[in-house]
Amino acid sequence: MNRRAETPATAPDACTVTVCRGCCCGTPKIPGLDHAAQLAQLRRRLDGAARVRTSDCLDACDYANVIVVQPSPAGRRAGGRPVWLGLVNQAEATGDIDAWVRAGGPGLADPPAVLDLYTFSPARRVRQTLP
Repeated sequence: MNRRAETPATAPDACTVTVCRGCCCGTPKIPGLDHAAQLAQLRRRLDGAARVRTSDCLDACDYANVIVVQPSPAGRRAGGRPVWLGLVNQAEATGDIDAWVRAGGPGLADPPAVLDLYTFSPARRVRQTLP
């Protein structure tokens, strides 16, 4: 990841949501989605509940638009691990993500079953790019 833009300060025990906005994600290559509105929706709905940041590229372009939900410290202690979501190209999916994160996210709350359709495992070298 190169440049990151993050939401204002959030509780240190919150999840982190990383939204790819690189070469494929967040561009006209993915038609029919208002990319700016998707990011604004996540930032608005997760304000104070999670950190929302952008990344130039998460190197998982086959799955554009990619969103990664990293667990809070409590979620990690409970066994939660980062969840990579790809092909998040519908407003409904974005709503399911923000509802899950507000409920606690990885390790603390079960994701809506529909998010199983979006979950993927990136290559190991790609996973290592997130802190």
